Amino acid sequence: MTEKKFKRQNQHKNKRIPNKWRKPEGKHSDVRLNKKHAPNQPKAGYRTNKEIRGLHPSGYRKVYINRPIELDELESESEAAIIKSNVGGRKRQQILEKAEELEIKILNTKPEEGDNR
Repeated sequence: MTEKKFKRQNQHKNKRIPNKWRKPEGKHSDVRLNKKHAPNQPKAGYRTNKEIRGLHPSGYRKVYINRPIELDELESESEAAIIKSNVGGRKRQQILEKAEELEIKILNTKPEEGDNR
């Protein structure tokens, strides 16, 4: 089961209004007043299923990595690595090489075309 998408009030009336959810604040807002004909608002009852809760959209469980040694503890079938933002270029390259050897997926890598960093 996928997550329910909540649309912003009146987003269909104006192109400038993004489809991203914002809490309605208007005095006469039917959405804020929870009228039957109005779209639903996010509530605690719409929580995601336990099986998919906290997973990356690719289906892997996210594990944050600082060092290449930490890749040894991952399960390649169910877990994928995310290299932390404070890791430098040299260590990042070592992590990528080791992940390729161990066949572990890295979720936050850029395509190798031209490598414009």
